[in-house]
Amino acid sequence: MEQVQRRILLLRGRKVMLDTDLAELYEVPTKRLNEQVRRNAARFPLDFMFQLTSDEADSLRSQFATLKTGRGRHRKYLSYAFTEQGVAMLSTVLNSERAVQVNIAIMRAFVKLREILATHRELAQKLMELERKLEGHDHQIRSIFQTIRQLMAPPTPLRRRIGFHPGR
Repeated sequence: MEQVQRRILLLRGRKVMLDTDLAELYEVPTKRLNEQVRRNAARFPLDFMFQLTSDEADSLRSQFATLKTGRGRHRKYLSYAFTEQGVAMLSTVLNSERAVQVNIAIMRAFVKLREILATHRELAQKLMELERKLEGHDHQIRSIFQTIRQLMAPPTPLRRRIGFHPGR
């Protein structure tokens, strides 16, 4: 599960997995995985998968050092990114037992990520509510401290003038 979660990326505001990572998990060559996708193109609309732009590929390459060393090891074509629905659709075009097991693990990883994000959203919401509640109390708290300081200050003695005061 952890191995799958590390391969889920955020691209174009979506959680996706790259064709190379999926091929490695399914234990098939990336070329064969993409071949099956092309043969079943009607099953993969744009909201299920998309091809990376060269800028996105360069960014990922610099972040994760995805280029392999050696002759013939570089990709000729830009990678494909599969959304959660695209990964689910892959299980229909890859009919091996391994594909079924990997697909189950991937779906669980996506669900777990959604749960984690929901928990973070709930926590952030509660913190914002607490901040709003405390904002109204700032003035009241300051006036309480000011009153306490006044009570703690030594009283100023009343001075009575002693002696003769003309005009009284």
